[in-house]
Amino acid sequence: MSQENIDILVAEDDDQISYLLNFMLTREGFEVKVANDGQEAMDAIESINPPKLALLDIMMPHYTGFELIEHIRKKATWNNVPIVMLTAKSQEQDIVKALENGANDYVVKPFQPGELVVRLKSLMDKAA
Repeated sequence: MSQENIDILVAEDDDQISYLLNFMLTREGFEVKVANDGQEAMDAIESINPPKLALLDIMMPHYTGFELIEHIRKKATWNNVPIVMLTAKSQEQDIVKALENGANDYVVKPFQPGELVVRLKSLMDKAA
């Protein structure tokens, strides 16, 4: 098991968005681990210490954000990690499904960077 201390796991398959998130969050002082698809995210969940927060896209190759939520919530060491969905899926049924399955918040793309950072910090403060 890796002893990396990651603050935020970002699972995002769009290169431009993952670059932006990594840049934004690193600038805010967070240690960020970017997974470029669902498989990389699943591998990270199995190999790194639980982060302070997971930021997940829904539509990704290999595993969807919904499948990742389910996996995180079943994993004893990770089940209290706050999860924020960051996705283009804006239909109420997707939002409800994510929240019912264990997501703590849901942000629709395109997002406001400042608002996203405040939401993430707030969730991490509550979980600490």
